[in-house]
Amino acid sequence: MTKVAYLINQYPAVSHSFIRREIAALENLGIEVFRFSVRSLASELVDEADIQELKKTKFILDVGITGLIFNLLWVAITRPIRFLTTFMLTFKVGWAKDKGLIVHFAYLAEACVLLRWVTAVKATHVHAHFAFNPSAVAMFCHSLGGPPYSFTIHGPESIDRAIILSLDEKVKRAKFVAAISSFARSQLFRWCDYENWSKIRIIRCGLDSQFLDSPPTQAPKNSRFVCVARLNEQKGHLVLLQAFKNLVEEGYNPKLVLVGDGVFRPQVEKLIQELDLVDYIEITGWVTNEEVRQQILASQAMVLASFAEGLPVVIMEALALGRPVVSTYVAGIPELLEENTCGWLVPSGSVMGLTSAMRKVLQTPEDQLEQMSKIGFERVSKFHNAGIEAQKLADLFVRSSKENKSF
Repeated sequence: MTKVAYLINQYPAVSHSFIRREIAALENLGIEVFRFSVRSLASELVDEADIQELKKTKFILDVGITGLIFNLLWVAITRPIRFLTTFMLTFKVGWAKDKGLIVHFAYLAEACVLLRWVTAVKATHVHAHFAFNPSAVAMFCHSLGGPPYSFTIHGPESIDRAIILSLDEKVKRAKFVAAISSFARSQLFRWCDYENWSKIRIIRCGLDSQFLDSPPTQAPKNSRFVCVARLNEQKGHLVLLQAFKNLVEEGYNPKLVLVGDGVFRPQVEKLIQELDLVDYIEITGWVTNEEVRQQILASQAMVLASFAEGLPVVIMEALALGRPVVSTYVAGIPELLEENTCGWLVPSGSVMGLTSAMRKVLQTPEDQLEQMSKIGFERVSKFHNAGIEAQKLADLFVRSSKENKSF
């Protein structure tokens, strides 16, 4: 059996349901998956599925400082040549970077812990999600003599910091790289040698049977919008609030539900007060996946005003549930969401553009909205089926394992 170790910085997490679905789909295909995370977010979890995943996950930092030092010394003594080589690699990718050598040497210590764990379970491959510290730890683990690794690249944070994150080095040493969209793959092309382009595969985030086994339902004509997003700067909540204010001033009686929480909540609440929108807007905080589903179903449309994204899974969820989406021309979003087919696209940061699109939702006849919902469901079913995407990953994991039987 192919055994794969998954490594994520913080898992399970409220916003990582797509990883949970991916792992479940892989296990349904016969891949044995071991969950490893650098640190825990247990205090934020509200969904029962995430709580169950928590029980299956081992956390590297739980070993403490003593454990990190012990594992570092164990590898240095038992694999001195590998350790020296990896020490030099750590110096190479950590020198003159924003987090510096000390943090990268911490990644090396974490890699030593991971090496012992993947050796104990006889994992044949390590797959990291996100191009930040998980991919660095996976790379160092491989350099220390661990199994080959791969990683999934998501949003703009990675591409924007490609040099700082040593993406070229990580791609060169990886068995393969999964990009969640054509846009993500093309941006990664910018930062690695042409000879490594063939390693970069498009493997999209997907939905499972909970969303894809039932046809979409008709949207209520209730002037209710929902935005499902972490409250932070890049999600564009402040622009959304200004656009929503315009609708109120035009005489509509809309409702906006902000599903999520985050460090930006005080600024959002302050602007809601300043714009006199308290009676029109609700902030739910963190909720379960089922509550997210019900909030989408209770709305006429979903709106996401992001300045920067990869390709939000919540757009897939809304389309699968039969709700048109208003979002921005950002990264991979236009690959799924097409103007006037299953939603509306607006320039990022444009209050007037967002106002116009939301107004169109309120003015569009019900039969046209229903047709848009069917198109959205068909697009998600075709391009974002978790089972289909997991099969692509499984094939790559199996091939990697066969090529590295000696580990």
